[in-house]
Amino acid sequence: MIDNVSAAERAAKQLVEDVKADFARRQEERRTIERAWQLNMNFLSGNQYCDVNSYGEIEEEAQGFFWQTMRVFNYIAPTIDMRCAKLSRIRPKLAVRPATDSEDDVRSARISSAVLSAVAESCNLDDCITRATVWSETCGTAFYKIMWDNTAGSCLSGGEEGEIREGGVKIVPVSPFEIYPSSLSEESIQGQPSIIHAKAVAVEDIFAAYGVKLAGRDIDEFSLSPYSAAVHSVTRVSPVKAVRHGYEIVIERYERPTADLPCGRLTIVAGDVLLFDGDLPYINGTGGGRGYPFVRQNCLNLAGSFFGGSVVDRLIPVQRAYNAVKNRKHEFLNRISMGTIAVEDGSVDTDELMEEGLTPGKILVYRQGGNPPEMLSLGSVPSEFSEEEDRLVEEFARVSGVGEITQNAGSFNSVTSATGLQLLIEQDDTRLNVSYEQIKSALKSIGRHILCLYRQFSPQLRVMRAARDGGGAGLIAFSAADITSDDVVLEADSEINLTPAQRRAVMYDLISSGLLTDDDGRISAGVKGKILTYLGYNGLAPARNLEELHRTRCAEENQALLKGDVPVKVYDDHALHIAEHTAYMLSNQLSSATEEAFLRHLAEHKKLLKEEKNG
Repeated sequence: MIDNVSAAERAAKQLVEDVKADFARRQEERRTIERAWQLNMNFLSGNQYCDVNSYGEIEEEAQGFFWQTMRVFNYIAPTIDMRCAKLSRIRPKLAVRPATDSEDDVRSARISSAVLSAVAESCNLDDCITRATVWSETCGTAFYKIMWDNTAGSCLSGGEEGEIREGGVKIVPVSPFEIYPSSLSEESIQGQPSIIHAKAVAVEDIFAAYGVKLAGRDIDEFSLSPYSAAVHSVTRVSPVKAVRHGYEIVIERYERPTADLPCGRLTIVAGDVLLFDGDLPYINGTGGGRGYPFVRQNCLNLAGSFFGGSVVDRLIPVQRAYNAVKNRKHEFLNRISMGTIAVEDGSVDTDELMEEGLTPGKILVYRQGGNPPEMLSLGSVPSEFSEEEDRLVEEFARVSGVGEITQNAGSFNSVTSATGLQLLIEQDDTRLNVSYEQIKSALKSIGRHILCLYRQFSPQLRVMRAARDGGGAGLIAFSAADITSDDVVLEADSEINLTPAQRRAVMYDLISSGLLTDDDGRISAGVKGKILTYLGYNGLAPARNLEELHRTRCAEENQALLKGDVPVKVYDDHALHIAEHTAYMLSNQLSSATEEAFLRHLAEHKKLLKEEKNG
């Protein structure tokens, strides 16, 4: 027994060493990319007189002369703020496409869409996207980690060991500094043989999660944080000095499924202790297999690179030139305003003149027979300064994709046509479409991960609160068997990046063209509620949509008719019930007995409908 325990301990120790050595190798391989990210963050925060030296470290740039100004005119920060503001307009609503036209698949798609809506609200998905977009715009790449949280959800029972909850999905934006892929040249996440997620965690949280007590240490030389990389014989430039006390580095290495490891492998190490070693926890891969719990969002895709590119990378050379032009221009203005004095050697006290200058009303005493001091004429500021400054501002717009309409609307005062202005606005946003598509792709992947997790961890019936199509909220009951499709799509209206005024104009055009009216030329109550919700006036929408309530009752009757006869109620909307039951019969294969039950039910509806019309 002692030999077996010793062998297990030796194997665990060897595994810890392998993981730590693998992590150190990936750190060294990615060091150059990290320095580029850190340089971007320094420029974004206004620390712009620094660069990466030949040793691969960031150091301050030396001042040429003591009198030279090195002020920062940060044009990158407002440019990124404008890009983030424009990208925040895209918050598409996730939906699920039914696999077939059958009633069961349509119902499954409706339930799955409601689950996505509920999770997006409970996890504050909009805030997660905003935080991740800041990372992707700054460093070029951001990640989302989609996990199952056993402490979330409603409480099922309580005991001495604590409460037992039903669990729920947790979405966490992850900095690119924490993700270490196996290959920097593999473009996709699924193609990576393994991925390491390393993060600094408080020792109290490690004990709560794994039951292992660690001493902890001060994390001040670790490159997980953009402001805490090691410094070796250079001046490290950073806006903040981040030191975390009582922390330890948790290294999670995810290995994809292979022939030898059909369920993949997850190894978690902290310090010199093995916390976990087993299969990948989530069945979220293609074909019902296990996969990585990560979703990537790039700012700009780079060919042959796992990490994406950032607009800040392209703006840094322009920002350096802009700072140089502005500083030299101000130096020239200082020379003109303060003046340059020429004095004859020995004619005046130069020390006093250097200290006080030629102040107004000053009594200047100079040597008899000598020449008095005089101000040298420096002319005016050359026009090349202003011309180069304007060219650099235009280059900022071209490189960043934030056009002149956004930065200076006064440039297009001559355009008075609404169509012309709309075309200019569309051209102004064209360069952002690449980033728009990256966010949409990441959202669809997040939705698929959410459905896979609920399918895996919800074998029993559970209830969630979700928003209804017509406004308001309601409860949905589902289990894993009800989530049969994970074909996540973006709703058509949510893909249009329109301002509120543009959305109202589009809706008014649809109403004027008659596309939203029924055969009698009227707009139904259900459509009115959806129009008000789309326009942002949810409070004016009817609290109870009778049409939707009748459709819900029809769906319940369809399930009940599969088992036997169902009585018809006098308060039913018979025309709507006839249409819904007929659609269910046409989209599903029914047995003879079940079909007879549906026909009897339809005949009763038709009879009562005829009596209403005649009465």
